[in-house]
Amino acid sequence: MIGLWGGYSGAFLQLVGIGSFLVLGLPLLLRPLAWAKVFRWSTGDNSDLAVYFGRCVGAVVCVLSGAAILAARDQAVQPFFFAIAIANFALMVVVHAWGALRRIQPWTETAEIGVWVSLLILGLLCYPG
Repeated sequence: MIGLWGGYSGAFLQLVGIGSFLVLGLPLLLRPLAWAKVFRWSTGDNSDLAVYFGRCVGAVVCVLSGAAILAARDQAVQPFFFAIAIANFALMVVVHAWGALRRIQPWTETAEIGVWVSLLILGLLCYPG
């Protein structure tokens, strides 16, 4: 299963890089509370910490998105970047499942588990050969 679609590793990284930049990175970096409201989070009265952490995560996502786009063009670094991406996808499944089990997150975050599982499987399938 691992690397079955390895010929598409560059395309996968390109799509993941652009998609994560547009859907996660920029919105979290620029408007973290607006992003949170879309995903049905309650932001509370004192939101300074949420804005700070949202922007920090958004900055990291923007950098990793750019790295994915660059790695898409260089087969020599693709295995390294796939290892990072696959570990990230797996941990996001765990984080979202844990929140679902504890019932501490909006339904939108629980629904996201399927997205992260799909990305994990696609990442394994597109692992460069």
